[in-house]
Formats: sequence, C-alpha cells, structure tokens
Amino acid sequence: MQFEQVIGQGKTKEVLRSMISSDRMSHALIFLGAEGCGKLALALAYAQYVLCTDKQENDSCGKCSNCIKSRKLVHPDIHYSYPTVGTKVVSTNLLPDWRKAMLENPYLNANQWLQSIGAENKQGNITKDECVDIIKKLSLKIFEGSHKILLMWLPEYLGKEGNRLLKMIEEPPPNTLFILVAENQEMILNTILSRCQLVKINQLPDEEIIDALVQNKNVSQEKAAAAAHLAEGNYNEALNLLENTENDNAILFLEWMRLAYVGNGVSLMNWVDRFSKIGRENQKHFLKYGLHFMREYMLLKLTGGDNVRLLPNELKTAQNLTKIIEWNQVEAISELFNECAYYVERNANPRILFLDASLQLNQILKTKVVA
Repeated sequence: MQFEQVIGQGKTKEVLRSMISSDRMSHALIFLGAEGCGKLALALAYAQYVLCTDKQENDSCGKCSNCIKSRKLVHPDIHYSYPTVGTKVVSTNLLPDWRKAMLENPYLNANQWLQSIGAENKQGNITKDECVDIIKKLSLKIFEGSHKILLMWLPEYLGKEGNRLLKMIEEPPPNTLFILVAENQEMILNTILSRCQLVKINQLPDEEIIDALVQNKNVSQEKAAAAAHLAEGNYNEALNLLENTENDNAILFLEWMRLAYVGNGVSLMNWVDRFSKIGRENQKHFLKYGLHFMREYMLLKLTGGDNVRLLPNELKTAQNLTKIIEWNQVEAISELFNECAYYVERNANPRILFLDASLQLNQILKTKVVA
C-alpha cells in the first residue's frame, strides 16, 4: 500500500516520511489511534516505503520488486502478527485469510477479523506460541529488502505474553523494525510502551471520509455525507453504514433497553438466552455500541439534537428516552456497561452476567431522580 492510498492523515504521513528521509527512523513504533482512523493502512504504507528501492519524494514508487511484494502482502521481510483464536494458533497459519481481509478492507475492526476466522464464542489473543514464532522469524537473515519488519496489529491482545518480546524490542537484530498498531494504550504493557516511539493518529474529519466514499464506493455526496456524520471519524463504520441501513447492535440494544424498562422477567430471560450465544467478541462489540449510544444520548440532552451521531430510528428512541433517563441514570448505565465489558474479558458466564445486568438496568431505569 502507498501513502496516497491512505485516506487523509497528511501531517502523519509527512512525519513518517521525514523519519526515513532524515535517518531518524526509530526501530520500534506504536501507531496509536481509534478504530477506523487508518492506522493499520498507514503502517502498511510505512513498511512499503521503508523497503522501496526507488523512493519518491512523497511516496514509495509502487513499481519496484519490494513495492509489488509489499502491496500483495507477500514480502519475505515483512512479518505480520495479529489476534487469533485458540491456544496454539500462530499468525502464519492464517496468513491467506489475513491477506484477503487486508486487501478487501485495511480499515476493518478486530471483531470483523475474528468473526471471519470463526471466533464465535471465543476471545481473540496473541499467544505464547505466536511470541516464540516472532522471535524465530526475526532471528532469520534479511532476504531481499533493507530491513526486517514485524507489523503487529493490536498488541493489546498480547496481555502478559508481551514480556516475551521485551528483550528483542529493546535489543533487536540489526536493521529490524517493530511497527505496533494499537487502539487502547492502557491495555499495552508499560514495559513495551517505554521501548517504543508513539505516533498518535487522529480520527478522520467528515470531509475526508465523504471524499473517500464518493471516490471509492461511487455513492452520492448526500449519502456519503450522511454516513460520514454518523461514523464519528471511523471510515470502517462509514462503510458498514453504507452497506447496512440498520445497525444490528442498535436493534439488539434498543430491544434490551425496552425490555429492561418494562421489566417482564420471562421476556428478559429469553433475550439473555439469545444474547449469551452470540460470542464474547460480539458481546464486547455490543457493549461498545451501548456506550456510544449513551454518549450520544447525553449530547442530545445537552444540545437538543444538533450533531448527534445516531441513525434515525436510534435518534427517535433516544428522543423518547429523554423523558425517562436523567443524568444520574446515564452515569449508572455507563458504569454498568463498563463493568460488563470487564467481566466479559475475564470469561464470566454470559447468561448469569447479562441476566444480572438486565435486572440492574431495570432498577436504574425505574429509579426516580432525587431533586
């Protein structure tokens, strides 16, 4: 991938090119940014630019052997690491799936990737075996390029296994580069953070998302603008909105809120039974949406509707809820969702967890605000 193919991020591209042209290239970088901002696409473009044998002023040439292989994700000196499912699985086993996913959409999120490889009820991780495999790969000689590169997507999934990579990150073999692409800095070991140079990637402005959608997806300016407004700087979400006029998480979430407010035990139990079977990664994604909804709901109460990033049916529900949910309840609901996400991460029984959460949600919604 070339820099010109990455949506926006002009200042970041300039910084990355400057690192290489001025010979100030750090051996370990963390590209940190929110979902859908293009950090993974930037990492792919940066790796290609490093190995390009005919660098242009602003981009890789796109024509040399290194560029062609990098673009196809088959360069022998670029090694990829990413979350997988299972205790013994390593990234190499899923390389064909990874190439296909990246070539289709380098802006995809973790849940899309994990569901594509059959995560179902399992959580993604980067395993001990993967770390051992990384060390083995980076101990090999350089085959064709000027550097060996490890591009790791979402080092948050390493957990404590990241300690196995500390020595190599701190004292890498000659001409070895680490490019870590992350979303949540707090979930990365401090010992890894301290050994890497941080490159913060901003969310995309609506205008850049609109231009990309019009150019890449051949949609009207109006349709692209509507998707961009709701996507909140997330190009991947904008793509999803174009393909699906209804948000599955939104439908599920609004149903839960309605059932919790009514408080019918049988209906809530039926909802929990269905929800407990969708898989942990989907449950985490659902809770993330719930937090997004509550954030936009607070904006709605503050502004009366200006710039609220919700689909029409979601906005209508949010407007109806303004008569029911007050500020103290918003805080309690958000805390409940964060607590649920914490326990989902730790493999709590989903049926028990979300039945309890449903009962708590009912109590919160029925609690009157004390004047």
